[in-house]
Amino acid sequence: MRMAISFARVAALLIVAIFVANTASTPQETAPRSYLGFDCNVYPGDDALLVLRKTFAFTGYWLSPPPGERKSTWTGKRELLRSEGFGFLVLFLGRDSSEFKTEAAAKAKGTQDGKDAVAAAKSEGFPAGTIIFLDIEEGGRLSENYHAYLRAWSEQLQPAGYRPGVYCSGIPLKEEPGVSITTAEDIRSHAASRDFAIWVYNDACPPSPGCIYKQDAPLPAKSGISYASVWQLVRSPRVKETARHCQGYTQNGYCYAPGDAAHVWFLDVNSATSPDPSRGAK
Repeated sequence: MRMAISFARVAALLIVAIFVANTASTPQETAPRSYLGFDCNVYPGDDALLVLRKTFAFTGYWLSPPPGERKSTWTGKRELLRSEGFGFLVLFLGRDSSEFKTEAAAKAKGTQDGKDAVAAAKSEGFPAGTIIFLDIEEGGRLSENYHAYLRAWSEQLQPAGYRPGVYCSGIPLKEEPGVSITTAEDIRSHAASRDFAIWVYNDACPPSPGCIYKQDAPLPAKSGISYASVWQLVRSPRVKETARHCQGYTQNGYCYAPGDAAHVWFLDVNSATSPDPSRGAK
């Protein structure tokens, strides 16, 4: 009888030990983390980097001239930014839909822009695997010709080892009574662009907190687009149609970084699930 009890106890102890060991060796799930970043059309200058790095983990980086500019002032700055610890959001300016009168024209322009994006990325030292975000300034549903442009553009990136992404609207646009669409959803619904990395802008408050810097940046999914990997939650200057009720902007309508007491570098503010959303800092 005593022997039986002893065996039972030993068996019970073994079961407990196995359970504890398995529990200890099983990786515990951690809550997703978000990181703050900035982007702006004009390079803020070398002297700005130490101040900006105190708040931001990553920066936008224009391969092409940004909207309204004739050249990119970011050219040649990758290694300096990388040495300061910045990750990247690599950008290339997309075309306006008015340029796509025919599908053939859309494909031709997409092919050329894709080649130019690849050449610029290589010239700037961005490695294979870097996500290049095509900047789409139009909102709502895109035309079929625009989708042909996107397809042709991405077909140039992938063989060269780069991954396509898009910067686009995550703000719902009413097309007709009871029907709204976001550009992000429209792109995601097309097979050729379903795997694009998505960077959305939605500066409406809510969901955006406005130009207010909190310790925990909101996750991109809070933008309203659950699959977004990056969320631009602030645009400078403030867009009255969407962000007129947002807090934190200065009187002139711009958003500035903490520590920029002179208000020299007005910024767009982003959150991402990675400190290097384009994977370009390798």
